Amino acid sequence: MQNKKILDRWSEYTAQYNGPMYLAIVEALASSIREGVIHGAERLPTQRDIASALGTNLTTVTRAFREAHRRGLINATVGRGTFVRMGAEVSHWRSPKAAIVDMTMNLPPIPQNPPLQRIMQRDLAALLKKQDIANLMSYRVTGGTLEERQQAVKWIEPVMGSRRPDDVLVVPGAQTALAAAMSILAGPGDIILADRITYSGIRTVADQLGLILVGVDGDENGFLPEQLETACRQYRPKAIYCIPAIQNPTTVTMSLERRKQVLRIAHDNRLYVVEDDPYSLLYDNPIPALAALDHGRVIYVSTLAKVLSPGLRTAYVALPNAEMTRRFAIAVRAFALTNAGLLSALTLRWMQTGQSKEILVSIKQELRLRQSIARKILGDGHGMDPNGPHVWLKLPAWWSSVDFVSYARHRGIALVPSNVFSVDSDAPQRARISLGSIANISNLENSLHDIVTILSHKRSTDFLSIV
Repeated sequence: MQNKKILDRWSEYTAQYNGPMYLAIVEALASSIREGVIHGAERLPTQRDIASALGTNLTTVTRAFREAHRRGLINATVGRGTFVRMGAEVSHWRSPKAAIVDMTMNLPPIPQNPPLQRIMQRDLAALLKKQDIANLMSYRVTGGTLEERQQAVKWIEPVMGSRRPDDVLVVPGAQTALAAAMSILAGPGDIILADRITYSGIRTVADQLGLILVGVDGDENGFLPEQLETACRQYRPKAIYCIPAIQNPTTVTMSLERRKQVLRIAHDNRLYVVEDDPYSLLYDNPIPALAALDHGRVIYVSTLAKVLSPGLRTAYVALPNAEMTRRFAIAVRAFALTNAGLLSALTLRWMQTGQSKEILVSIKQELRLRQSIARKILGDGHGMDPNGPHVWLKLPAWWSSVDFVSYARHRGIALVPSNVFSVDSDAPQRARISLGSIANISNLENSLHDIVTILSHKRSTDFLSIV
């Protein structure tokens, strides 16, 4: 019934459109998204059905879909169809009305002991006094200086073991690193395997580069090996993407044995693994990274955004060989040129003086306190890691994810619905709560109690009329 409604609407629209038929279809799609006729993650009619309903040929519809994908309106999922891209419309959970409490961003809590503001005032003043201002405000070496790479090696050593500075680059943020990695591993139309529910930023990268993400099922230890092997045979992907520690958003941490199995499958299929590791250093004794277990087929990305501060715009990337390092550096230069001079100098100072470790310890303590409070208030049954920055909230049967998040925003709390993280259209009844962005414990407790109240609210039939 919904497909007929869409196609009838598009038939009327295209009949009145003055221009090429393929553009008429794209504009009809865009209009339907803007006006809320179709929504993010909704499956579209097949290209053959569209061609038949609109009295055109399949080639024209294919051209229209290609243009719609270029504009960021749709995603194609192998074996499942074509879906409206999440974020193509003004989505329900990002209402123009600002929520009172924003729990959407996975930020580390700002340290109060030691107080971060005083640390930054002191260290920035010291840098400006000691260093030439022209050097601080100029372009940097792509990939970082030798000093910076030496400190990077020391920082990731608890997870990576010993690495050479020549194999590690300093990059302006994990998102730049992921885009650079994917750009040298795959091209438009190529397939990347990922968790079926995964970090939304990799979806953005895939959309921008024209890559196709295919979701792989997992359990409490990560990818299911048999599912990963099947996907490798069926789709012939170019790479595997994963977050092995405190996965975003599910909080799953891949076991050591499962990491070895993933590496074996990658080797058997001659695939590279892009290991996105924002959270391992939140553990006192982290499981070795995939890249530490196998230096040959893993690109390892470790951002400082989740363990120190996103404002540093710094990530450390370990590459498997010299040729990959060279190609990766060229890609980074194309996307972002270099790191920012002042931020690089501040980061280096923190690494050299040990200030970064002090800040990390403070953040770990605060997150563990916040997780214990969340467990006490929310109860069991949710995705939680006592060291992590977020909760994967399980919803009762009467709430869909989008409706729950919309209602929570109406009540003054901003959360993230599960379909933002879904590689395909099957989004679970979950929502992500980020614990680090709220200023203090008292506000966090109040917000979590409000969420419990919202959870117990039975969705009414007139819900959509009040948001």
